[in-house]
This record gives sequence, C-alpha cells and structure tokens, in this order.
Amino acid sequence: MKNPITVVALVLLLVFVPVVEAQQAGKLPRIGILYAGSPSTQAARIESFRQGLRELGYVEGKNIIIEYRHAEGKYDRLPALAAELVRLKVDIIITGGEPATRAAKEATVTIPIVMAQVGDPVGSGLVASLARPGGNITGLSTLAPELSGKRLELLKEIIPKLSRVAVFGTSTQTDNAQLLRDVDLAAKAFGVKLQYVDVLSPKDIETAFQTAVKGRAEAVLFLVSGPVVGGRQARIIDLAVKSQLPVIYANPRIVEAGGLVSYGVDNRDLDRRAATYVDKILKGRKPADLPVEQPMKFEFIVNLKAAKQIGLTIPPNVLVRADRVIK
Repeated sequence: MKNPITVVALVLLLVFVPVVEAQQAGKLPRIGILYAGSPSTQAARIESFRQGLRELGYVEGKNIIIEYRHAEGKYDRLPALAAELVRLKVDIIITGGEPATRAAKEATVTIPIVMAQVGDPVGSGLVASLARPGGNITGLSTLAPELSGKRLELLKEIIPKLSRVAVFGTSTQTDNAQLLRDVDLAAKAFGVKLQYVDVLSPKDIETAFQTAVKGRAEAVLFLVSGPVVGGRQARIIDLAVKSQLPVIYANPRIVEAGGLVSYGVDNRDLDRRAATYVDKILKGRKPADLPVEQPMKFEFIVNLKAAKQIGLTIPPNVLVRADRVIK
C-alpha cells in the first residue's frame, strides 16, 4: 500500500510542474528592437543580431522573445514606438542609430538600452564616456574618424590625378568636426584641395551636387548620414550619375543600390556583437559598467556597373583589395 503522503506529494507535483513551466515560459527574456528604417532595409542587420544571439544559445521564440518596432523612415514616430516597448516591459531595448537611441533614452531611464550603431555616443550626450558609459545605455559606436582620410586615399588611388574633392557633410552632426579634421589632414598629405558643402536637409542634396560641379570638383566624399539620407539612396545615385562625379560613401547600402564605392564600418558585425551585450545584461551586468566598443571590421565595396555609367575605370590594384565587387 502506498504511503498517503507520497500519493499527495505526487499529485501536487503533477499540478505544480505545468504551473512552473507556464511561469517560466511567461518569463522568457523579452528584447525590444527599435530602428528608424523599414523591416526590408534593416533585414540584414536584424539577421546579424539574431545570428549573434544564436551563437550565444538564444533562439527566438524558444528561450527569448523579440519585439520589433520600425519607424519606416519617419523619425517622428520613434518616441511613440519607444514608449510602446517600455509599456511592454521589455528587458532590454536594442537601437539602431542615434535618433532611435535618443528616443529610447527619453522613454526610459531604467530599462537597459544597447546601441547597435551610433556615430559619436559621447559627443551626442548619450553616454558619459566610452569606458564608463553610466546610466542605462551602452553598446557599440561606429566612430572611426580616420576612415574619412582612408576614403580620400581610395579616391586618389581610383583617380590618380585627383586634385579637387567636394566633401558633403552635415555641420549639425556631432561627429562632423572630427571627420572634417581627419579629411583635412589627409588632403594635405595627398595634395588635394577640398570644397566643403554643408547638407543640412534632404533638399540640400541636389544643391550640393550642383555646387560641386560649379566648383570643378573631380570627385565627392559623401559623409552625410541619418535622417538626411534615409530613403533617398536612389535620388543620390541619380544625382551622382547626372553630375558624372565619382562618389565614395560611408554607407554600403547606397553602393548596393547602385552607388560607386563605399568604405566604412562593417555594420553587420556591430549588430552581431550587440548580442553579446544582451547576454551580459541578462546575466546581471549593468549597462553603466559595460564599456562602449568601437568598430573592428571594415568593408570596401566597388560597383563596376556604376563605374561604367560615368565612364570610370577602377584600377586593378584597387579592385583586388575590395571585399565585394558588384558587377
């Protein structure tokens, strides 16, 4: 005969186990993703982030939940989307770019925020320092000012007789001054004269190309990013072709869409690395104590079809160094 106490214990166990499992299922870590772009334009970035999670043992829908919010290029929607994620009580918010990070910061001072990519998080006031960010924000920075000098060097290699370059920048960007200082140093070393053109809004892009042509620029260094560029890649490419100007970009997506060349941070690597912050925070680390990391991988892309459109031949010694060649 079974011990009555044992029988009762078994019954309680059978009832209790499903309850515990249900509670655990309800307590799966919930991650919010806040991006300014659309799901289609951010698909590769998000997949890189998910890849990083998988490498650490997190599988979406199995032991982690991800809530996606995209502003579809409408930056004024970011505050409301950030507030939605806060109401959902997500455990961590992942942001792509400064506008999304700022919206998340204004929405919460308690939920950890991981920046997947921000140009100058210190200069923009998002964190106190790279080593000790303080507050509830940490993550990865795309700040690598020396890249602007490298872009100018690549232009010089593509066009050996290059002597005049128009530099499109945005003076209100927090990292603009540092970028221009680096370009200026490189220009002196290569004997190139620079023409600075301030692009403050989307309507200034067409004027910028007209200014470059009038100034007899032989190429363009395109340092404009963020809301000014968002969703306007096709227009920028069209203006470059009409102006017959070789343009080097920081953003690889413009070259994938038909631009000439890009050299910059491998953004997908940053998105993958953002997953390591999620893992550390879920295991108890505080954002304030996690240093902001800088880029480690860079990517050089050449679009030969775009070169043909403006009658430009890319030298073989440049082509062999490209990480990707689009034909």
